[in-house]
Amino acid sequence: MIYLKTEEEINLIKESAQVLGKAHAEVAQWIKPGITTKKLDTIAEDYIRSYGGIPSFKGFNNFPASLCMSVNEVVVHGIPGNYELKDGDIVSIDCGVKLNGFHSDSAYTYPVGEVSKEVMDLLTATKKSLYKGIEQAVDGLRIGDIGFAVQHYCEERGYTVVRELVGHGVGRELHEGPEVPNYGKRGKGLRLKEGMVLAIEPMINLGTKSVMQERDGWTIRTTDRKYSAHFEHTVVVRKGKAEILTTFDYIEQVTANTSLMVEVK
Repeated sequence: MIYLKTEEEINLIKESAQVLGKAHAEVAQWIKPGITTKKLDTIAEDYIRSYGGIPSFKGFNNFPASLCMSVNEVVVHGIPGNYELKDGDIVSIDCGVKLNGFHSDSAYTYPVGEVSKEVMDLLTATKKSLYKGIEQAVDGLRIGDIGFAVQHYCEERGYTVVRELVGHGVGRELHEGPEVPNYGKRGKGLRLKEGMVLAIEPMINLGTKSVMQERDGWTIRTTDRKYSAHFEHTVVVRKGKAEILTTFDYIEQVTANTSLMVEVK
């Protein structure tokens, strides 16, 4: 179902999104070679609960953790564990927070230590494509306009767009309608209306767009094992210009002038 949100509900999502942004930043402070993904997950859960929030992902369809921790060729839904991050890795951290009855959802991909220029360019392009998609989240446009903007920007630079995984509506439920693909045709698909709250989340690959699911039933990785990047914001459709409800500001205060920073000009 698609639910248009009232201004009161949007403000509650904003409150959730502030806790989410700060939780991301708390985790970012600990990202370095040698730390386990399980340790980062514990840091996030403790932080979210200390603010009265609930980790949206933990227990969702029996997912066992608070963060999706996707390293290198893992696109999404990686399960935190004993893996120790290494110099040259990238790690996508996807997190959700439920507060005051409403969810927010965002993701950020971090370079760990020194990564190659090729990989850094992938991260930069993926993050930029997120904002290209958000520019189209305007009352009167269509879902296909969002997907086209992401797809065109990334494919023009030689990257591929994952087809099997999409963004979604967000609100009282973590996943609501509509689906928000990262590919599409201008002027096609559902017409966007003010008050729709969407998680827009480009998942962009360095190699093939083809992906597969691991035996754990969650982890999705590229079939060619080349790196994949993922950035996500929760936004509300508005007249004239979309409003971003989640924030990377706290992350970027922590990562400024460090190797973790992913700059978009």
